[in-house]
Order: sequence, then structure tokens, then C-alpha cells
Amino acid sequence: MSTSGLKAIAPVPTANDFLDIVLSKTQRKTPTVIHKNFKISRIRNFYMRKVKFTQDSFDEKLGAILNEFPMLDELHPFLASLMNVLYDKNHYKLALGQLRTARHLIDQVAKDYVRLLKFGDSLYRCKQLKRAALGRMATIMKRQKDPLAYLEQVRQHISRLPAIDPNTRTLLICGYPNVGKSSFINKVTRADVDVQPYAFTTKSLFVGHLDYKYLRWQVIDTPGILDHPLEDMNTIEMQSITALAHLKACILYFMDLSEQCGYSVEAQCKLFHSIKPLFANKPVVLVINKIDVTRLDDLDETNRALVQEIIDSENVLCVQVSCYSEEGVMDLKNKACDALLAHRVDSKMKGNKVNSIINRIHVAQPKARDEVVREPFIPEAVKNKKKYDKNDPERRKLEKDIEAEEGGPGVYNFNLKKNYMLADPEWKMDVMPEIVDGKNVADFIDPDIAEKLEALEREEEKLQAEGFYDSDEDIMDSEDEREAEEAKVALDAKIRSQHTKKSMKHAARLPRTAGLRTLSEMTTELTKAGLDPSRIQERAEMLAKVRSEQRKRKRDEMDVDMEDAEAEEAEGDWMDVDGEDSPNKRVKGNSGRVVAKGKREPRSNRQLAGMRDEAQASKAIKLRNLGQRERNMHARAGEADRHIRVKMPKHLFSGKRKMGKTDRR
Repeated sequence: MSTSGLKAIAPVPTANDFLDIVLSKTQRKTPTVIHKNFKISRIRNFYMRKVKFTQDSFDEKLGAILNEFPMLDELHPFLASLMNVLYDKNHYKLALGQLRTARHLIDQVAKDYVRLLKFGDSLYRCKQLKRAALGRMATIMKRQKDPLAYLEQVRQHISRLPAIDPNTRTLLICGYPNVGKSSFINKVTRADVDVQPYAFTTKSLFVGHLDYKYLRWQVIDTPGILDHPLEDMNTIEMQSITALAHLKACILYFMDLSEQCGYSVEAQCKLFHSIKPLFANKPVVLVINKIDVTRLDDLDETNRALVQEIIDSENVLCVQVSCYSEEGVMDLKNKACDALLAHRVDSKMKGNKVNSIINRIHVAQPKARDEVVREPFIPEAVKNKKKYDKNDPERRKLEKDIEAEEGGPGVYNFNLKKNYMLADPEWKMDVMPEIVDGKNVADFIDPDIAEKLEALEREEEKLQAEGFYDSDEDIMDSEDEREAEEAKVALDAKIRSQHTKKSMKHAARLPRTAGLRTLSEMTTELTKAGLDPSRIQERAEMLAKVRSEQRKRKRDEMDVDMEDAEAEEAEGDWMDVDGEDSPNKRVKGNSGRVVAKGKREPRSNRQLAGMRDEAQASKAIKLRNLGQRERNMHARAGEADRHIRVKMPKHLFSGKRKMGKTDRR
């Protein structure tokens, strides 16, 4: 788990906010209406539900806090030590332990009061027990004010920590304050670490990232370390010691030989030897910085001997750099990364994992089957083959040499076809068409094409022998028959696929227009089939006679209507009205207005039903409108409209009541 995994912790509320959240949730999510007239079992269940719900809410919130904060024993040793340095391991464990105890106490309180509520004999007794239970839970939570505040501070600080992955490839920079550590990390990564000409500018761990050999590396800049006992070190220095002790990294120990940092070369060498035990089993690079001011060769003999002693020690590589002039910075980065990669490979080879894998590998040795000596056979052509020598004028020409002679890449295109192995070498340069007759040649590449063509030709010969292609007329007839057959099959399929719903169960399977026949056609067909069509003819004649009589009667009625209209035209004003059935339909109303009468319209005006005359009807309409006026003013639809519109916004009426006598139940 990296520090980035610690950042997904939800904010920890204060004790008062915690209570507000839980109690308001109880009020919102549980019923609030109870009466003393209810059955006692219902009253008990009502208050027991409230107590249990409150306990569940406390349990859920506290459980989320306890699960999200990491257990120090389960963390990587580096992260556990870092949290111990920053937040004090004992204080952190104590805070989480108090919350765990609070959760257990709340569970016990709820359990006890639910047991008592089972014996509540009245609404008042049950209500008091519920109040006592919630009150005791609230008291327990109020006592957790300090642990909650402390954990919120820890959460905020964790979120500001750099995202350090303790298992990835790491370069760790250490040394005295102000020797140029932050300047180096700014040069090789995109980290923006503050650089100032005074000590302890860097007060915490900074992380930058770089890419080397297509791998992602993290570079950690540690605060400066002063040479004094571990127990005397402050929090800033202890972060560096923690990183050195627990991270499997390449250590870059920076030294400033110019002593501009304020510390002598002797003090810097002494610090290296004091923290050297932390470098065990790690590649170490001694970085001599600020060589634009003082180089290693410029030192006096005493200091030179001290530095040389460090360089000569085991597993220490010395690199001289200047972050000001950028001399040797990239070289340092490359050497440090290579040293760490080599060390990781060596440690894996020496570790227990290799032994466990080697134990599972079995190398089989072939056994001789007889006494005959079988020496390896190498062909003479291979033995006589000369090794390729670029400077030999008689060497065999490679495609690369030909390319260089012909003008180099981009000018010479080498021929891929010259090494084709074909039956006839002359075929090599043949053009292979990709598209022939508008078709892609690749689609027709088939190894069995010859056999298929031969089978097709045999089939054609057989058809020809049977007389399939004898005459054009037969072809046309067979085509027509085939089309008719296909049409018939399609029609049958369409008929079968029609849905047979209940309403359509007895309907005709064919549409009415599909099988229309004239009487003469039907008579001919029936006669051909050997049936007597006389009854159908009689029925058809009778049906035609009835229909002609109906048409004649309709025509007579229309003529009578026209005569009546002409007779009345002299008495009143008339106007042509286009109707649906007749080309000119003209109707005159009582008031002289023209009224268009459709086929389905009622003959009388229904608004006048029950009225003596039109005057009485208009008076009734006036009285109705007069009686509706008051209701219109109140926006009511009629006498039965009892709906009372709200005079306040809807949100004021939604949800439960907030204040008042009915709040505390």
C-alpha cells in the first residue's frame, strides 16, 4: 500500500456534527406518529425500532472511520515508521481504540434498553426508555470529541503527503542541509522543490518522477540530517532516517567540498560514517556537488584522505557534479539507475526465491544407447564459409552494401521478388494483378479451384445431355413456371405467417382483393373442374337485382330532397354548402343561418332539449353563467370542487415537521 492509498479517507466529523447526523437520520428514516390508544406491542416496536436504528447508524459511521484509517501493523514498514514519526504511533492507536470502545459501548446500551423496552407497559414508560437510550449514546459520543478531532487532523495531513510507493525503483537523496539535494531533484525530475540559500528549506519528503530505460523511477528528496544521536533528532530529520532505513533504494549521499553549506568536510564525512549502517544492502553513490566552486583535487591532504576513505569503502561509487552548471547531472542519474538495477538483479539471484525455483527445475542428461561415438557433423560449406568482414573487398555483398552503392536509403528500393522460389525463375518478375474485372483476386485464391471447375464442367455436360438447354422457348416457359411457383410459395408463406388473434380467428385468410373473379371466369373454372355453376349464377343474379333496387330507391330519395329544397328556396335565403355525399347540400336553420348537416349529425339541437323555446334556453344559459361567477373567482371548476390551493411553496409542506409540540415523540 502506498501513501496514495491512504488519501481516500472520508472526512471525520466533530462529535457534535456526528450526533446531528445520526439523530437527524433517525428522525427522518423512522416513523414519528404514535398514540397512546395503540396496542402496547405496537408502541414497544415503535420505540425499539428507533433505538435499534440509532445504534445501527452509530455503528455504520464509526465502522467506516475505523476501516478507512490504516492499521499500522498491516502497512509497509516505511509507511508505519513515517506515521509513527509524524503522528505518534501510540496516540494514533489510542484514538482508534477509543472509537472502537465507543462503538462497543453504544451496542451494549442499545441492547440493554431494547431488552427493557420489551417490558414497557405504557407509551410514557417506553418513550422515557427511548430517551434514556439515545441520551446515553449521545453522552458516549460527546466523550469522543478529542479522538475525532485528532483523526481529522491526521486525515488532512495524510492527504498532503507525497505519493511514495515503497516497492518501486527509488533514488534517495540525503546529506547535510543546503548541500544541493533539492537543486538536483529539480534538474532530473519535474518536481518543483523550493531552493533557498539557508538550512532546512526542505521540511518534509518530496517526490519527483523520471523515466530511464522505459521504466518509471521515483526520486525522493529528504530533509537535511545533522550529526547527533537518534533520540535528539527532530521530526524533520526523523523522516529522512525512516526513508533510509526502510526503502530499498539507491542512496545518493551529497557532499559540499566548498563548505558553503556551513558544515566542514570532516563533519560531512563523519555524518556519512554515522548513518552508514542504514546503507546496508543498498547501492551507494557519493555525490560531490558544487564542483564549479571546489573539486576533489582542490582539497588539502587531510580532507582528501577523509573523502578517499569513503570512496574506497565497499559498494560506493563516486560522481562529481555541479547543479549550477549542470555538469555531470545526467551522468549521475544514469549511473545511479544502473547501479540500482544491477543490485536488484543480484539480490534476486542471491535470494531464497531463486533456490526455490532451482529446486523445481530438472535438467535431463541423455544416456548413451551404445558404444558408438557420434561426433557432431558440420557441413563442409559451413566450415569453408568465411566470416563477414566489412573491410574485405571480396566479401559477399549484402543488400545493405548494394543499397549504399545505388545511392542509399530513399533512393534505392531493394527487390523483394528476386528471392522467390518458383517452378520457373522467369515467373519472378510477373505482375500480380490485385483487381481483375472489378473483383479482388485475393478473394478467389482457392487451392481446390481446379477440382471445383472440373466438377462444374461435368455438371454442365450432364445437363446438356439431358436436354436442359434444347430450345429458347422451353427456357422461357420454365422461367415463367418457376416465377409463378415462387410467387405462389411466397403468398402461402405470407398467409401462414399472419397472426391468428381471437378477434381474427374467423376472418378470411386472404384479403378481399386477392381472389376477385368475375362471374364468367368463375363459371368457366367450375365447369373445367366438373362442377355445376348454376346455383352460383342464380345467387349472383338475385344479389345484383337487390343491389340495383337499393340504388334506385336511394336515387329517388335524393330527387325528393332536391324538390323540397327548390320549393323552400323561394321563401328564404339559401346558401350552398359542400357536403360529403352530395355535390351540393343546402340546409336552412331557424334563424335564417345556414347549417351544414353531415351524415352522422343529430337532426335536433340537443342544447334546446327540455326547453320550451330558444328564449327559455338562452335565459337558462345566462343564469348558469351568473351562478358560476363566484366559483370562477375562487378558481373552482364547479360546486363539487373542494380543492384548496396551497398559498405557500411546496417545499414548506414536504417532509416532517421541524419544530413544535409534535416533534419530541
